[in-house]
Amino acid sequence: MAQTTIQVSDKLIEKMRNMKIHEKESYEELIWDLIEDRMELSDETKQNIKISEKEIKEGKTISFEEIKNRLH
Repeated sequence: MAQTTIQVSDKLIEKMRNMKIHEKESYEELIWDLIEDRMELSDETKQNIKISEKEIKEGKTISFEEIKNRLH
């Protein structure tokens, strides 16, 4: 793996430290997670969203309240 040094402010380093999910998470892992959050959705995910939206419009889903009531 190629290693590169980047310069960031102390303020940014502190923000990144606070964003880590666990103490041993590397800054590279953190940066990849941030990049992934901004990437475009895959075609499969887009298709699944369309299917879900259609099912909601057709009333093929139940609300969270209905689920809670069924479980109690």
